[in-house]
Amino acid sequence: MCGFGGFWAVSELHHDFDRVLGKMANTITHRGPDAAGTWHDAPAGIGLAHTRLSIVDLSPAGHQPMHSACDRYVTAFNGEIYNHMALRRQLEVGGVAPEWRGHSDTETLLACFSAWGLEKTLQATVGMFSLALWDEQEQLLTLARDRLGEKPLYWGWCNQTLLFGSEVKALKAHPAFNAEVNRDSLALLLRYNSIPAPYSIYQGIHKLPPGHMVQIRQGDDAGEAIPKAYWALNDVIESGLANPFVGSDGEAVSALEQRITQSVKGQMLADVPLGAFLSGGVDSSTVVALMQQQSSQPVRTFAIGFNEPGYNEAQYAKEVAEHLGTNHTELYVGTQDALSVIPDLPGIYCEPFADSSQIPTFLVSKMAKQQVTVALSGDGGDELFGGYNPYQFAPKVWRLVRRLPLKLRKLAVAVLEDAPVPDKLYKLLRVLPSADREAFYEALMSHWQEPEHAVIGAGVVPTAMNSPSLWPKTDCFEHWMMAIDSKQYMSDDILTKVDRAAMASSLESRVPLLDHRVVEFAWQLPIHQKIRNGTGKWALREVLYRHVPREMIERPKKGFSIPLAEWLRGPLSDWAEALLDEVRLKREGYFRAAPIRKLWNEHRNGRRDNALKLWSVLMFQAWLEHQHD
Repeated sequence: MCGFGGFWAVSELHHDFDRVLGKMANTITHRGPDAAGTWHDAPAGIGLAHTRLSIVDLSPAGHQPMHSACDRYVTAFNGEIYNHMALRRQLEVGGVAPEWRGHSDTETLLACFSAWGLEKTLQATVGMFSLALWDEQEQLLTLARDRLGEKPLYWGWCNQTLLFGSEVKALKAHPAFNAEVNRDSLALLLRYNSIPAPYSIYQGIHKLPPGHMVQIRQGDDAGEAIPKAYWALNDVIESGLANPFVGSDGEAVSALEQRITQSVKGQMLADVPLGAFLSGGVDSSTVVALMQQQSSQPVRTFAIGFNEPGYNEAQYAKEVAEHLGTNHTELYVGTQDALSVIPDLPGIYCEPFADSSQIPTFLVSKMAKQQVTVALSGDGGDELFGGYNPYQFAPKVWRLVRRLPLKLRKLAVAVLEDAPVPDKLYKLLRVLPSADREAFYEALMSHWQEPEHAVIGAGVVPTAMNSPSLWPKTDCFEHWMMAIDSKQYMSDDILTKVDRAAMASSLESRVPLLDHRVVEFAWQLPIHQKIRNGTGKWALREVLYRHVPREMIERPKKGFSIPLAEWLRGPLSDWAEALLDEVRLKREGYFRAAPIRKLWNEHRNGRRDNALKLWSVLMFQAWLEHQHD
């Protein structure tokens, strides 16, 4: 795992390449503390910076930026290619392998680019990555990102200089950076708690979407470089549903187990200590069970516990760990431990991010780093196998809601909007005015229903959630919800949260359930092998029950949460009040103060739980303050 940054300048402003590239690298040393390097071609105006977290091939032969053996290409690469030794064998059989200098996956990639070209190489990979590739012969820069978006990549133009890198802070270190806050993105943050690709918090700075690459030539500007998909989740979904798995339930479970086992085996490749996060839930327990099955030593597992009643799952993780025989470490944290992370969040996430489970994720990553450099996680299981609660209840609730005329529903909302109704009824009120089931689901998943009314100068922009042209064709409402969450929530929230929280401690996180071969098989499974008798993840559970007793797992899903509502009324109250001060809001000019103050007063008085809505505002305010430090 690593980090990189770079730029391509058309002006003469950047003659001191080493100094500028060094500054860009210094901002992301947490992503790669083991080595750093820079490369530039002054006549072409391009430079690359890289920081290295050594995982495979710890020798200098793995240092970057790295040149291909033919000297045509140079790359800065972040990630892991799990099948890179198999790719080497293919090159050798084909008679096009170079004389290998080491055994890093970066060297393998460069040899594949030389032999097969860009797109064929990307499609042959099994792994997670973002990369910048300079083609000396064509004077062509390619930026590319892995299929599901495990690794980040930002890019955009400032003052005729193309900036790119693993995190926004690398771009900001360049003297040409002058981007302003994108108010449409701020509204997206309020709605979704994160900013979905291709948007970022800055105007003109984009996230490269998962499964995409973009190629830039000298003289191209923002309108000419169009990202292109080399792997499209929509195609995978439509192909899977059109060619469903036709075997028995038992055969489906065995086929799924085989694919996850294959993925886990590939992702256990490392020349450094390796372990796994274990929450005791279905997803992480499945990953750990299949790791332990393939390991001659106890797998190192890590769980975090809270002393707060109702927020602790550590005891379940401990039971699973004892059953599987892992070398288990758990850390119980108090309120103060968690609160102490909050001042660091704007620096860790480098654009505002408001999924509050970022706090326990950071704490468990920090703990794991004391023993290992790589940790496998169970992320992706909910989106692929129907685990989230709305997949079970949303279709039923929508069937009831749609029976009422839309006009009557809108009238009910107008009458009850400010009435003292319980939180659960208030949540139902939010979704009543939905015209169709897709709008109903967006309302259900939106923390703010009309955030552009709270953000000054913001409008509504297209996202995977609200744009029918971006939707795959699906066979049922449940599959549609899973598809949309895979395209947006999973990559822009879940994977962002884990990547930044882990990399802040220089820990590489890996996600075996997001091996594209597992994803492609999951979309071949019919819905009854995902959701059955009101319970999600049926096939994945059946894989797990071959290794762990059913009764150890079957319990209500809690999620990785913190008592945010109580904290905002208690130990965080003064901090929040300072950030939400009416005079301050008006001076800064991003938010309309009235709706923010209304929510805050309702929450403080205990009249309504507005914690999730407020957290997105607070995370922006804390981030904004951090920019001025």
